Amino acid sequence: MGYEWLAIAMFVGFLALLLSGYPVAFSFAGTGLVFGLLGWMVGAFEPARLLLLPNLWFGTMGNFTLLAIPFFVFLGAVLEKSGLAEDLLETVGILIGPLRGGMALAVVLVGTLLAAATGVVAATVILMGLLSLPIMLRYGYDKQLAAGVIVASGTLAQLIPPSLVLVVLSDQIGVSVGDLFLGALIPGLLLAGAYAIYVLVIAFFKPAIAPALPLEMRQMSGLALFKRTVRAILPPVVLIFLVLGSIFFGLATPTEAGAVGAVGACVLAALNRRLTFKLLMDAAHATAIVTGVVMMILICSAFFGLVFDALGGKTLITNMLLSLPGGYLTFIVVANLTIFLLGVFLEFIEICFIAMPLLVPAAQALGIDMVWFGVVMALNLQTAFISPPVGFSLFYLQSVAPKEVSTEDIHRGALPFMAIQLVVLVLVIVFPQTVSWLVERSAQ
Repeated sequence: MGYEWLAIAMFVGFLALLLSGYPVAFSFAGTGLVFGLLGWMVGAFEPARLLLLPNLWFGTMGNFTLLAIPFFVFLGAVLEKSGLAEDLLETVGILIGPLRGGMALAVVLVGTLLAAATGVVAATVILMGLLSLPIMLRYGYDKQLAAGVIVASGTLAQLIPPSLVLVVLSDQIGVSVGDLFLGALIPGLLLAGAYAIYVLVIAFFKPAIAPALPLEMRQMSGLALFKRTVRAILPPVVLIFLVLGSIFFGLATPTEAGAVGAVGACVLAALNRRLTFKLLMDAAHATAIVTGVVMMILICSAFFGLVFDALGGKTLITNMLLSLPGGYLTFIVVANLTIFLLGVFLEFIEICFIAMPLLVPAAQALGIDMVWFGVVMALNLQTAFISPPVGFSLFYLQSVAPKEVSTEDIHRGALPFMAIQLVVLVLVIVFPQTVSWLVERSAQ
């Protein structure tokens, strides 16, 4: 071994700094700077390599696909802050409230719709936690079931297009974001369907923990209910179809569709007389924060990757992964375990920039379909997002949950949905056609 030991020490030092709570962008930049200097001192790193950084940075900032991030974040922020997402949840709850478990089923359906409209997990979990959790508790829902269905359904935004995870992954694994959107659609809907079936089954066998809403909550009917349905549900569904349909049918790039969606969300808010200057400013501020964080991490990770590669780190890890006994199968197991464990402690943006550059070269060398690989990684990240004890969605819900809902209730409630996600993950691995079918159909 030459100076690869320095690359290993660099990666360990980066993880230690990250787990200490230091911001991920500065962890990338700090370890890159320190080990770049150490490498230069021992003759393992040539400072002239830094001249490549401007090309990397400007190439990144000129990536048209990444422009989809602020558009989709802005779209979700407008729907949330204008109250249109709230209207959607309440109306669906009224429509299917007469069913046992109807409110939980409404959370699954609205979580799916909001995932397809926003692609932002935190906003969806917090919104549904504020609106639906108190109602479900008031009318006799089991606390664990109520909490579990909210964190699981809210986290669908990790997978269902236009997921920000898929946008970032497309840049890291070098495939079209449109293909990733197509590939993730069936697994995302399969997962949402599995949640819905679980809710209906548990409501059938244990009606006491998932009762129908009482009659006083369902007084609206007839023409009034029809008008509210048309006003609250139809416009967001049409917007989702326009955004995703234009991508799937090749009429627009994801970035162009995101721009249409952002404008469309503003139009919907205006038609409902909720478009104000403050709303636009709040949505723009939320968008700027998310976009700024992503870009800062991306730029700093490019510097880290340059030094790490120069020290032989990427080559070392790729060779290790390729030499694993069992080849393809062992690599898939190791990659999924790595992503899952990182997902317990880190956010998806950080994982994409840490793990993907290390896993992708080996996956490509093994001839793995990169669209399928990206969807599997996104589905795995979603599983990690609700896994106790430190899944991020659990913390999002805990921040807005009533006092009677304990941390233990939220964590226990997430376990059945985590098991469902693992089953779907295995199905997608065993049956790659769940990812490839729509991609192949669109290419014909």
